[in-house]
Amino acid sequence: MSSFPTARKPPGPFPVPNATVPYWRTEPHALDTYRSALDLPDLSDVIIVGAGFAGATAAYYLLTDDASERPSVTLLEAREACSGATGRNGKPRGHLRPDYILDVAERAASHGVEFANELALFEVANAEAVKDLIRKECIACELHECITGYAFLDEVVAAELKKQYDELIELDCPTVKEVKYYGPSDAEDVTAVKGAKAAFTFPAATLWPYKMVLGVLERAVQGGLNLQTETPVLQVSETPDSEGYWTLTTPRGTTRAKQVIIATNAYTAGILPEYASHIIPIRGMCGRVKPTSPKPASAPQMLHSSATEYVSFGHDYHGTQPDGSFVVGGTFAPLRKHATRYGVVDDASLYDPELVEGVFEGWLQQSFKGWENVKTKVQETWTGIFGSTSDRLPHIGRVPGRPGMFICAGFNGHGMPNVLLCSKAVVQMMQTGCAFAETGVPTGYETSTERLAAPGEVMNA
Repeated sequence: MSSFPTARKPPGPFPVPNATVPYWRTEPHALDTYRSALDLPDLSDVIIVGAGFAGATAAYYLLTDDASERPSVTLLEAREACSGATGRNGKPRGHLRPDYILDVAERAASHGVEFANELALFEVANAEAVKDLIRKECIACELHECITGYAFLDEVVAAELKKQYDELIELDCPTVKEVKYYGPSDAEDVTAVKGAKAAFTFPAATLWPYKMVLGVLERAVQGGLNLQTETPVLQVSETPDSEGYWTLTTPRGTTRAKQVIIATNAYTAGILPEYASHIIPIRGMCGRVKPTSPKPASAPQMLHSSATEYVSFGHDYHGTQPDGSFVVGGTFAPLRKHATRYGVVDDASLYDPELVEGVFEGWLQQSFKGWENVKTKVQETWTGIFGSTSDRLPHIGRVPGRPGMFICAGFNGHGMPNVLLCSKAVVQMMQTGCAFAETGVPTGYETSTERLAAPGEVMNA
């Protein structure tokens, strides 16, 4: 039986029950609704809230080291394991994709080249760390290294980005040097995207995110993790008690710890109200489209049969699955101004059926050269909630004014190449007492009094 309360009152947001089922969660793991014990422990050394990528990897790092005495760790998850943003991944095939060019150009213009390079190299290091972890633990999650890219449909945008690309090459930006540029004469053939005026390609990898996270959770449970699914945290005490313990309230009772990791991403403000205007929930939509007739031999090969992104006043993206189907996501034109996108945590419903049909029906034929006469069928469609931060940077580290409490959240739909080393850093800070600056995480990611005092961004539903 669900542990969700029958009514929810502010503060929020909280995960909703009966969420849509994404393609990634069609093969549930044995730990999907697992509880290590019938009752919650009264005390733990560490409590983690949220069993997505951040929470699972934090538990892994706490419980798989070589220390003779490991801490007692309880992980509380509102729904099933990995049922939030990671498990409904908007980036097709997991898309372990550091941004080698677009974010670099934007950040170089707004914050300077040094800042842009720091973040880009951190993402590359994260991607390598994820691959290393998967291989070390022999996690079966369909990891595949590939070439990915962007295709641009707008001539003005394409020309401006080519100019920025040339400037960044001149500035010797390390990730940009790994990017290949294709002009109007080649972009369509390289990406197969109709009307492409320019394209950039660069290294990436794909994986099955749910399987990866559950594989990590399995190792943590083997190391002693007390996993408690379907146990939403409704409240955290405003202050620790006289012994330094934080009290977390759930529908199944209370539980306490001196150290707490908040890994709740879009739902963070539900238990930490100070983040309400700094980590904003945004609802996205994805679907899986499967060809039911053969691809013509004359159709250009899509990028490494993995993923491409095309931009024309927004961005949509796709990833090819092993069975030949396509997972499609992005900021589709019909959805960008939809009234139930911003500030919404309802992933139990889709956008209206006509809108969904208009987005996915004919998508493959309209988007890709040589695929005009291929028949397709829409398979799963689902929604998901990601956490968008007001300054477009994650919030990592010690929660201001809350001793012993840490946060690892707000990944702006770009968590796959960011989360792992952030959660590892939080554990490092927790275990050693080191300063944020000693962790190797970009300084701009540190949550702080200054960031929380800055003007936030409230998006109305």
